[in-house]
Amino acid sequence: MNISRRKALAFGGAALTVTLVPVSFAQAASEEVMKAAVDAFTGGAAIAEGGIELTTPEIAENGNTVPVAISAPGAKRVILLASGNPNPGVADFAFGALAAGNGSTRIRLAGTQDVVAIAEMADGSFAQVAKAVKVTIGGCGG
Repeated sequence: MNISRRKALAFGGAALTVTLVPVSFAQAASEEVMKAAVDAFTGGAAIAEGGIELTTPEIAENGNTVPVAISAPGAKRVILLASGNPNPGVADFAFGALAAGNGSTRIRLAGTQDVVAIAEMADGSFAQVAKAVKVTIGGCGG
């Protein structure tokens, strides 16, 4: 089978078009995906503001490695979500009965966006806090 340069370029252009469509769709669906992630964690329960502490930098020089820390005394579990990433779930902390409810990690952010922490408290209630992080160099391919 002989493939000319013209056919190879045409095929490459078609492949590029196909790969760009899902990426733009994933970014457009981010709000729906974010809501689905929150609902999956909370089961649709009401979420109170505050009650936990989220520490992030205001400006991240590199979106590939953004330090994040949470403090949620009395929490059984805490999830971190990045509202602008194609896949918003970035971390999930589970605490035992004797754990202090503290955790830290480094996350990857696609660009400037909100980082949200939602905690499931010992009494079954939920609390959340959000912080905006400005990213100067994109991390998730951006």
